[in-house]
Amino acid sequence: MHHSRLSALLIDCNTDDVDEAAAFWAAALGRPVDREHPETRGNYRMLETPPNEPIVQIQRVDHESRVHIDIETDDIPAEVTRLEKLGATVARRLERWVVMQAPTGQRFCIVRAQSPGFPENANQW
Repeated sequence: MHHSRLSALLIDCNTDDVDEAAAFWAAALGRPVDREHPETRGNYRMLETPPNEPIVQIQRVDHESRVHIDIETDDIPAEVTRLEKLGATVARRLERWVVMQAPTGQRFCIVRAQSPGFPENANQW
């Protein structure tokens, strides 16, 4: 048995200036950049997140710009297996997360539990 739920919306930006990209998305979404967040570093900028809402993170990438979701879980291997049974495939296994591809082509990530209060409002499988 494990838990999972939508954790984050990541805005992948193929840009030289991640701060400029974060400033745009902060203004567009009405969520200031959270400069004190421990994940705001390097290629990543976190936007402030109201309680019980998905995290929004801006990240500088080398691939085309796109948006993807993260699914957080307390058991990454079990969640990957569950999603493979639904038709998803593993695109890349990284040290702390797994990139998957839906049968319809979208990429998404399976990550460790990150949100406060997890597994509140999570599905139990």
